[in-house]
Amino acid sequence: MQKFLLFTLTLLVLISCKDQPDVIDLEVESTSINSSDPDALLLADQIMEAMGGNETWEAKQFFKWTFFERRTHIWDKKNQIVKIDIPSQEMEYLLKMDDMTGTVKKSGQIMQHQDSINLYLDRAKKMWINDSYWLFMPFKLKDPGVTLKILSPDTTQLGIMADKIEMTFSDVGVTPDNKYVLYVNQDEKLISQWDFYTNYNDSLPRFQSAWPDYRSYNGLKLSGGRINGNGITNIVVSDDLSDELVIK
Repeated sequence: MQKFLLFTLTLLVLISCKDQPDVIDLEVESTSINSSDPDALLLADQIMEAMGGNETWEAKQFFKWTFFERRTHIWDKKNQIVKIDIPSQEMEYLLKMDDMTGTVKKSGQIMQHQDSINLYLDRAKKMWINDSYWLFMPFKLKDPGVTLKILSPDTTQLGIMADKIEMTFSDVGVTPDNKYVLYVNQDEKLISQWDFYTNYNDSLPRFQSAWPDYRSYNGLKLSGGRINGNGITNIVVSDDLSDELVIK
């Protein structure tokens, strides 16, 4: 397999939470859908349909995945609750994102000091924002605040011709200046690569990453592998994982 030109940068941003690729908060309030290209919106619909359909996505409640062998998330999408387990740091987080309350366990002990708890819970949400976007971004293409623009077709780093969408953001999330360029397989209508730009005016991406190895998970088609099998693993889409959303 052809090596990715900027794979080294990708590895660097995965070393620590604060250095990971900035991403857009999945909870946004404003809308810029009217400024999107109609052809880009149509392609976004085709992408979501190829992945199982937006209605299926909306109906699913519980998700579980391991992000680059570093931490495992269990997410109750309906109730906006996430549990994050980081074995290498002996850390567990249980966060209710609606009101930013929850529990933090460090080195086997439940933390008690509220200021410290708040600090760790804020860190947990940032991890969830980043890690969930790497897996579920295609279902967020038409979220409020997202602007889509059709670009000229081009080849991916693997030499496959693809349609392209530019994805920018309007006053939303924690990093609204970010930009993505998405490569869409012309036959399957699945995203096969994304390029990440720290600032929408940047001429070169901070990194490029493949979206290969799509598989079906309880009606949703998701991509886990990023390069040479390394990426997002242990993906589960379930009707009920509530018994795992606890810290003992």
